[in-house]
Amino acid sequence: MIIVTGATGLLGSQIVERLLERVPAQGVGVSVRKPDRAAGLAGRGVRVRRGDFTDPASLAEAFEGATQVLIVSADTTGEAAVAQHTAAIDAAVAAGARRILYTSHQGAGEHSLFEPMPDHAATERYLAKAGVAFTALRNGFYAGTVPRLLGRALETGELAAPADGPVSWTAHADLAEAAAITLAEEGRYDGPTPPLTAPEALDLADAAAILSEFTGRPVRRVVVDDDEWVAGLVAHGVPQDQATMLLGMFHASRRGEFAVTSPELETLLGRPATSLRAVLAAPRA
Repeated sequence: MIIVTGATGLLGSQIVERLLERVPAQGVGVSVRKPDRAAGLAGRGVRVRRGDFTDPASLAEAFEGATQVLIVSADTTGEAAVAQHTAAIDAAVAAGARRILYTSHQGAGEHSLFEPMPDHAATERYLAKAGVAFTALRNGFYAGTVPRLLGRALETGELAAPADGPVSWTAHADLAEAAAITLAEEGRYDGPTPPLTAPEALDLADAAAILSEFTGRPVRRVVVDDDEWVAGLVAHGVPQDQATMLLGMFHASRRGEFAVTSPELETLLGRPATSLRAVLAAPRA
């Protein structure tokens, strides 16, 4: 029994779909906070149970009989995130899973300037001491972030954001398929994987150039002062702490934390990885 957490989320749902192409539905279970949202999976023969990282008792039932558990990282940061991840790891060990997988990040690091990265590093350290085989999927930075950084670029012709650096923007769909392959081919990776990234690292100036090609008119990259950018987010209703956290992504990219790329993802998939150009083209299509 392979258990996937967060199976109704953006990444988790795609992992389950790709996994069902490789293993029988009867061998797949999902742990979700709201089982009614996974009714479609239940109808296809997938075992659906409630599991909440903040409720360890629910995880015991959700993980029952697991041979492998894939823990999709929580949508929070800081001590709360690490506490949720460690609770899930403990529950997987208690359930008797022989391997635990975790969706980490290629930029995971204790001293990163982007808040989620120390969380990933702390989770990996805990996982390494859990006493069972583990795989930390060192995913590239999700390319789905870029459309949210564009702001009104298509309207104004200006992509305005803080100074940045190259990032290994990688598609959710590719990373979901990589996770499914890793689950189906148990033991392919032990410990942290090589970086699972698209083959090139691009910055927002590159994104502006791609948009220029799409629109047929210039889209100019405009560098905005850090404090001005944060103030703009707050003025539009983003909480101050979240806006400051998002700024950390730019600080980290300037330092090159997300610039590392590797051919490993394409090797694993057996095909070219999805380009940022294709990700940006998708909404237009």
